[in-house]
Amino acid sequence: MKHRTLACLAGVALLAACSSDTGSGSATTAASGSGAGAGASGGAGRGAPGSEENLVQSAGDRIFFDTDSSKVNAQAQATLDRQANWLRQYVQVNVWVAGNCDERGTEEYNLALGQRRANADRDYLVAHGIAQDRIETISYGKSRPIDPASSPEAWAQNRNAITSVK
Repeated sequence: MKHRTLACLAGVALLAACSSDTGSGSATTAASGSGAGAGASGGAGRGAPGSEENLVQSAGDRIFFDTDSSKVNAQAQATLDRQANWLRQYVQVNVWVAGNCDERGTEEYNLALGQRRANADRDYLVAHGIAQDRIETISYGKSRPIDPASSPEAWAQNRNAITSVK
């Protein structure tokens, strides 16, 4: 009898977890280039306050770059402004910024370019009031593509810097 009760409770918990609408589209939203799912909500995104999911939903977690560039464009600045506001709200949170590249170019070139992209992201956040010691950077070069296809669309998605909660 005890096992049957536990099995029923486990089933109810699983159904409750499946019925929640967490992240429906958060990856799509972030990868679409919009930069933020619910950016207009002012931090009222889903997920626990200060969590990775909350960052993605409230501010957006990635910015995109042009080919062979580490220049932060206007669309990226808008996302980074939201990230800076989010980081000011959650002062206890530290982040990683990972710079990424598309598949073209040598491994050495892409590692250096990815680092410049991560640094550009960090430098923008620092210039907008976030303490540098809260931000750690890393370059993955071309080793962690968002889209593994070999096309201009995939390359555009893979030229990014992604901010993650530590």
